Amino acid sequence: MKVKNKLLNLDTVIYQDSDWFKFSLDSVLLANFVTINCRVKKIMDFATGNAPVPMLLSYRTKAQIYGIEYQKCVYELAIQSVRENCLDNQVHLICDDVSNVQNNFSSDSFDVVTCNPPYFKSLNSSYLNQNFVKSIARHEMFLDLDTVLKQAFYLLKTGGIFAMVHRTERFSEILEKMKKYHLEPKRIQFIYPKEGKNSDLFLIEAVKNGNVGLKMLFPLIIHENDNTYTEEVSRILEFKY
Repeated sequence: MKVKNKLLNLDTVIYQDSDWFKFSLDSVLLANFVTINCRVKKIMDFATGNAPVPMLLSYRTKAQIYGIEYQKCVYELAIQSVRENCLDNQVHLICDDVSNVQNNFSSDSFDVVTCNPPYFKSLNSSYLNQNFVKSIARHEMFLDLDTVLKQAFYLLKTGGIFAMVHRTERFSEILEKMKKYHLEPKRIQFIYPKEGKNSDLFLIEAVKNGNVGLKMLFPLIIHENDNTYTEEVSRILEFKY
């Protein structure tokens, strides 16, 4: 069922479908984490879903923001949200496969690429979801890690920034493949559900053709023991820039 919600506590609405999935904290953390400065003019968000990352980034920058979403039904929700929030002049959405970015954009033309990708390999049947829309969003059925990194390299200018949120269990694989595609890791932040628990997610930022030099940020803990958000996460959720 299609529902209309506020995007955090901002003056922005987002259309979602309760039978599929709603935007997650992962997207908020990614939009907060990625480095955006005054030199950034063009941003791309792969697997944009119903466009939470582009809409959140519109609070941080006047840059032109693009999003690519493979699933038409989800893309149409994103279009409705962008139009209702009067973001048409800044946020531009495309319904297509990320592997086709060459058909829409020139190489070396973007300053920043972000992605909250499918986390699970399709071969791992223990994670498969019977809801096909959810399965595409969560599993590498149509978008795998190699495609994300290869296309990010294609779009980014030298010195451009790639930022992603992903599962900690795939950390070593991601570092190896970033090196393969000449995306040099620069900033990493591990995310923990609670103090004393193992990390389940991490944020990573890389630079195209960048020099070696990595900064490991302080851990981000999501919940206190009483399941309320920690002070840092509460501040992030305010999304004030």
